[in-house]
Amino acid sequence: MKTALSATFGLLALSAAVMASAADMPVVKPLRGTVDSVENNTLNFTTRSGAHQSIGLTDKTGVRLVSKTNVESIKSDSFIGSAATPQADGTLKALEVTVFEASLKGSGEGHYGWQNADGSTGTMTNGTVGKLTQANGRTLSVNDKGGEKQLVVPDDVPIAYVEAGKVDELVKGAKVVVFPAEDGKTARGVAVGKDGFQPPM
Repeated sequence: MKTALSATFGLLALSAAVMASAADMPVVKPLRGTVDSVENNTLNFTTRSGAHQSIGLTDKTGVRLVSKTNVESIKSDSFIGSAATPQADGTLKALEVTVFEASLKGSGEGHYGWQNADGSTGTMTNGTVGKLTQANGRTLSVNDKGGEKQLVVPDDVPIAYVEAGKVDELVKGAKVVVFPAEDGKTARGVAVGKDGFQPPM
């Protein structure tokens, strides 16, 4: 009994430590919403909570077009990004996976804190897929500049494909995820859903 309790407390302590380390990282807080208009290099959009916001677009703002794909598009050597929840055993449980086109390899590479759409904080890992294991979903080894992470991808999580986009794809009604620059006034990047698709990150 003592052994079982010790194991349980050990697991809880490990889980707490994992969550604490995730909380200690810098957290990226994207804005999510629907495009109202683009005027005078300004993106006007309505957030999911119904607030109207505007953010500047510059020649450095990266626009990414996001569309639906499936888990089969994740290959060894694919460059991916995944919002995830840290697990007690040290793995990451994916909430979504985005597969980048080859020309975008290296985008946002690293492992950092991430604010999910529901306001909770998890992690984002962008890196290159190494080994792939298929059992109860898929487990991927993901290599970024901070080392290797084990990412568990359940069968029911959304998988998206990301390619280079253009500002003129920011049309009224399009679903967007906006990444503010450090000044908070301009966008470092905008992910826009293709044909009404909701970018899952």
